[in-house]
Amino acid sequence: MSEFLNFNRRNLIGVTGAGAGLMAAGMAEAAAPVRKLGAEAGKVTIKSVITFDVVVPQPPGVRPPSASVVGTPGRINVTCVETTAGNGYSFLGSTAEQVAAAQPVLAGNDLFHIEMYLKAGLINWGAIEEAMWDAIGRIAGQPVSRLLGGATLPTVPVYITYTWPNSNRQNDVTPKRQAEQVPIIKAAGFNAMKIQIMRDDFHGDVDACGEILAAGGPGFRVMVDRTANAAGLWAYDQALAAAQALSKVGCYWLEEPLARDDYEGPARLRKEGGGVIITGGEGYHGLEPYKQCVLHGTYDILQPEIRQVAGIFTARKVGVLAETWGLRMAPHGTSGLAWAGRIQVSAAMGSHMQEIAVLNPPTMPDDLCRPFLPLLHGEQPFKYVDGACIVPQKPGLGLNIDETALKRYRVIGLEVRNRRPQQQQGAAPAQ
Repeated sequence: MSEFLNFNRRNLIGVTGAGAGLMAAGMAEAAAPVRKLGAEAGKVTIKSVITFDVVVPQPPGVRPPSASVVGTPGRINVTCVETTAGNGYSFLGSTAEQVAAAQPVLAGNDLFHIEMYLKAGLINWGAIEEAMWDAIGRIAGQPVSRLLGGATLPTVPVYITYTWPNSNRQNDVTPKRQAEQVPIIKAAGFNAMKIQIMRDDFHGDVDACGEILAAGGPGFRVMVDRTANAAGLWAYDQALAAAQALSKVGCYWLEEPLARDDYEGPARLRKEGGGVIITGGEGYHGLEPYKQCVLHGTYDILQPEIRQVAGIFTARKVGVLAETWGLRMAPHGTSGLAWAGRIQVSAAMGSHMQEIAVLNPPTMPDDLCRPFLPLLHGEQPFKYVDGACIVPQKPGLGLNIDETALKRYRVIGLEVRNRRPQQQQGAAPAQ
């Protein structure tokens, strides 16, 4: 096996020059639409960057629709980039400290020079970059997916990740109970679901996959995420045994089965695991770790997390890297209004799948948007058909934002949103 890995590494290194040329061409294609728009629009000056909370009134006694939702019901953070040509918004979440750091970098400068600002600190302020893209899209009258070059898919296949809170790492939830969520999501137009492989004995998680597939029927997919921080790192032999068992039951992929800085172990699993797809990459920052994945043949599918990787444009670069070397993309997800940027980037990259995460049964994706519909003129922002999301085509991030409502519900102060104990590992960051 080491000879196989070295052989592939030598081949990759041998064609790095050609690969670098292909990637440069891909990045030029990805950047072309926004550069053209910048040239046509002239200088659009960033006036300021602000972050604030809004509180949308909820019915008396309402509780968060999912244990993964942290904070006051109806309260959400808004990041706003104000420009001379209009505003851009993100619901990904910013801190006062991030905005204070971004203000001297961005205020008074041209909106369109995103790549230059990444080197000056924007790489650490994902929500602010997302709001900049929203502003650019609104100026162009186009969704961000069309401004990132590439595939611009009309629909993107999606899946939902579920966890069961207070279940002692799922040891206290039966496989049959996990499978009870399947008919609910199928009725809503979904055909794929991911669970965490966390039990003390992974054979229980394998049994859960079997129950889920039986409930889903032909064409339904189930995936598992090791979530190593929650359940402890596997040794290679443990990961191999789990991969082979999952392959036999028909599990579609095994996510991050080994340490994130182990590039060779997952590559071995790809050859020895019995056929289950090996995926990963949500914990990486910047491009370099993904380059190492390519050189080592680490994963079948790359899964960048927008907050962690450095924002929309860097995630798009990961997509170009994956396309150059024939790998697929299935970006890490979140839920609610914070998901808007994810689906736009996925559409541009031609992603294999896009995650919606992390939900607790019986919660559905629309449940996490519903409290905030007054901010969107009452419209549900995402529509799902036949296992895919129809990519929103409104300008910017695709959200029909009511700026008057944002002003009406704005409150003083930012709520601290710490994750709940059962959501500390592998969960979607709170909105």
